[in-house]
Amino acid sequence: MKNRSNIFAQLLLCLTLVCLAACDGTKKPQQPTEDYTAVAPDFNADSAYAYVARQCEFGPRIMGSEAHEQCGAWLAEKFKSLGATVVEQHATFTLYDGSRVNGMNIIASYLPEAQDRIIVCSHWDSRPWADHDADEAKHRTPIDGANDGASGVGILIELARMMQQTPPKVGIDLICFDAEDCGTPQWAKTDSNDEHTWCLGSQYWAGQHHAEGYTANCGILLDMVGGSGTHFCKEGFSMRYAPQLCDQLWSIAHKLGHGSYFSYDEGGWVTDDHLPLNRCGIPCIDIIGSDKQDGGFATTWHTQHDNIQNIDRNILKAVGSTVAEMIWTATPI
Repeated sequence: MKNRSNIFAQLLLCLTLVCLAACDGTKKPQQPTEDYTAVAPDFNADSAYAYVARQCEFGPRIMGSEAHEQCGAWLAEKFKSLGATVVEQHATFTLYDGSRVNGMNIIASYLPEAQDRIIVCSHWDSRPWADHDADEAKHRTPIDGANDGASGVGILIELARMMQQTPPKVGIDLICFDAEDCGTPQWAKTDSNDEHTWCLGSQYWAGQHHAEGYTANCGILLDMVGGSGTHFCKEGFSMRYAPQLCDQLWSIAHKLGHGSYFSYDEGGWVTDDHLPLNRCGIPCIDIIGSDKQDGGFATTWHTQHDNIQNIDRNILKAVGSTVAEMIWTATPI
């Protein structure tokens, strides 16, 4: 993840599937709108933080490494222990330089028999190269990916814990995509048009779903959703493919008092895991963190500083509780 770069899908199913909300914002976490009462169970940010930390304890989750194998096994078993039906989708991916590596998408489903479904997804791999680190000597060193990868998955696991205790009314598929962050490194001399080298796990899934005849009403992608100093603008492709869904989620965030993190401004266009989903007909938006000060990616992006020390529980709470409210307010069509 991810290139910022400069596609209108229909969302009629989602309009019925997900509830609306509305407004407000300041610097620190706000109180919920007085006339709005949350429907979702409480999202525990400490729990989500612990799940982020646990992933980082394995080490950089680089395909072909022991840390990758161990973390993948832990994630699959963790979702199973939380009552999900789990599918491990194994695949071989070709990287930017032609090398081939084995990876695995992990799909954890709740109410798998339900026709109406929402996907909530993130990537679980970490960047093999710290190619944006200020220290050039570290440019070929793997990163922990606490924010860029583990933060989104930490939220997915906490949502799974909540769903085990309080099942939602619609089917939910929590998808951990692999091989998202192995796109062409900055130091590689290759064709500049390298979009196809990113998001390999979601590209594979979009071409070969984990279940025959699978479809979903809509999707929400979480990427870099826990880093200190993060806020969220409406990503460009999200607004092109699924503007109503994007507006709904931002409105709910403000209703819950998270307006200081969710800006109504439109942000850049990002090559990310939501693109393969949109291109295979599933409207999907990207909640992706930007630096509060300069509007670009977080200063820890693709550096050795993307570690657990730079994860903020308040931001995990803002994102997790907003997505939870979308899930628990959704009703079957």
